[in-house]
Amino acid sequence: MPRPLYLILLLALALPGQARNDLPLLGDASSSTISLQQEKLLGSLWLKMFRSRVESHSDPLLQDYLERLLYNLATHSELSSAELTLVLINNPTMNAFAVPGGVVGFHTGVFNYADNEDQLVSVLAHELAHLSLRHYARSVEAAQNRSKLSMAGLLAAVVLAATAGGDAATAALVTSQAATLQGQLAYSRSNEQEADREGIKTLQRAGRDASQTAEIFENLLKATRYTGSRSPEYLLTHPVTERRISDARSRTRQAPPTAMAAAAQSDYLLMRSRARAASWRTPQQGLEVFKAEYQAALPGSPAARAARYGMSLMEAQLANFDAAQSLLNALLSAAPDSPALRHTALQVALDAGASGAVITALERQLSYQPGNYPAQMLLAKAHWQAGHLTTAVDQLELLARQRPEDPAVWYQLAELRGLAGDIAGVHAARAEYFILIGVFDRARDQIGLALALLDSDFKRSAVLKQRLIELAELERRAEAL
Repeated sequence: MPRPLYLILLLALALPGQARNDLPLLGDASSSTISLQQEKLLGSLWLKMFRSRVESHSDPLLQDYLERLLYNLATHSELSSAELTLVLINNPTMNAFAVPGGVVGFHTGVFNYADNEDQLVSVLAHELAHLSLRHYARSVEAAQNRSKLSMAGLLAAVVLAATAGGDAATAALVTSQAATLQGQLAYSRSNEQEADREGIKTLQRAGRDASQTAEIFENLLKATRYTGSRSPEYLLTHPVTERRISDARSRTRQAPPTAMAAAAQSDYLLMRSRARAASWRTPQQGLEVFKAEYQAALPGSPAARAARYGMSLMEAQLANFDAAQSLLNALLSAAPDSPALRHTALQVALDAGASGAVITALERQLSYQPGNYPAQMLLAKAHWQAGHLTTAVDQLELLARQRPEDPAVWYQLAELRGLAGDIAGVHAARAEYFILIGVFDRARDQIGLALALLDSDFKRSAVLKQRLIELAELERRAEAL
């Protein structure tokens, strides 16, 4: 995939020895601080750069689960705007990050360190606190001439963490910047303390057990002891010390801990198994691990249910659909209202070829949950499998209007439009996908191909011509940064 021009420019700015005196300031004329509008633009462009280098994890159920947690927290935070984008990365390392403009990145590996949902939520609350306290803008105000350098360094560091150093150029970039990496990427101790305190307040207002902030810190410290010199990626930019743990404990000591409902804890453990299910080298390896965990767990306990759920996911990956369905049926008999179990059962049924029954069940669900993202995506897939291509396209077009910034939706829509014979629509959807992942030249080519097929369709041509104008402006702004 060609690297977009502005990504090359921004990465070049991170290299040592570059002249910085002529860099445009990100702040407005009246203040050296970046405005909220500029943060939003910066975050949007940064996200496109990131997506051009790192593939997001495509799991609508897990994405929806984390988005609901994040949006709920945002309503209890000091954020001036709840316009947030969660980027989910399938990586077993512990890492999360916040980028100005409302971008929150989250590795599936966080589940490996969080014993319960409140611990996981404390990580999200901390990242939201960095955004609400506008730590990035404040750091730019303190050192304007490093503003671009900081964003380039942040991009390089999170790409490296997400790809495990797979890109030699990015690895070399980060290595060359090692001497100033701490100053570029890590917030100051005072920033971290502020974010801890604000995150704890957000958790308390949301009715969460804020004492779990200290517990996940403890888990991270234990991980450093067990792994020797290799620390979890999260600790590189969020250093944890005994003093920080003590401070978190003292701030939550006065408030009585909120007991997590058994159902919520069980649901969390199911989602943790789902996150882990995508991380094994082979499905068989994952199946063996989950089997061992099931045998070690107390019969009927949430841990046993989570292990059994993991087994069902592995059996499905191995195409053992009868075995997967049998495990899920046993779990559903004990928890028939679990959204995760019901959705997974429908996934397995669809993979086994029961598209008609799955369509009926999903249409019933969407009649009382019309905005359910996982159900909508699965319904489009079910109609596709059943040969209802026009209906599948209609379903995804509806979803594209609801989630216009979701690359997975546009990617799937392009494929379905092709199968339905709408070749111009294929190119238009591909253009939106390439825009979202920051490959502007490919997006422009796709719009050109679509326009060549739509000479007699004035309405669709006009929309695409306007999109070309918007794309040119987006490129101009990207290069100006």
